[in-house]
Amino acid sequence: MPSALDRLLTEIRACQLCAADLAHGVRPVLQASATARLLIVSQAPGRKVHASGVPFDDLSGERLRDWLGIDKPTFYDARRVAIVPMGFCFPGSARGADLPPRRECAPAWHPRLLPLLKRVDLTLAIGRYAQVGLLGAQAGANLTDTVRDWRRHLARGVLPLPHPSPRNQIWTRRNPWFAEELLPVLRERVIRALHS
Repeated sequence: MPSALDRLLTEIRACQLCAADLAHGVRPVLQASATARLLIVSQAPGRKVHASGVPFDDLSGERLRDWLGIDKPTFYDARRVAIVPMGFCFPGSARGADLPPRRECAPAWHPRLLPLLKRVDLTLAIGRYAQVGLLGAQAGANLTDTVRDWRRHLARGVLPLPHPSPRNQIWTRRNPWFAEELLPVLRERVIRALHS
């Protein structure tokens, strides 16, 4: 008999909530398991991920896996890593950039889904939308302020990160503390979470 999580994932993958507003159609992309120890909350799938149906199946994913210090088989093992974006479908793009996640998605699904991930030891909040969604009033005034305050958030089990898009290389160059201070702790905490 399917578990409550399995039934919910089937429901999410059949979601049509935003169908009328998505020019590229609906294709919810996520992975989750009740045994996952690492939860990655990101923004929304991009065009390439929409086409493949595989989370972070793009250059952002390569960079993220490098930041985490894990390989593809580990990353895509839903028994260990849950990937739950703020918006499950590609929202489309305008002026060369992806649109924000649809506002309907996280309120409709996160309150039902996240409580079923009871074994999560570490949550990564990737990008501003995920940070505001997870941290609420505790998020800083902007992404840089929120990520710079990572120690305080990590004490609550949430580690804020910039989006790993190649477009954000300027941000990482302007904020060398990210690679020097945060990334080593990120890798250590990811390994600890996955092996606990």
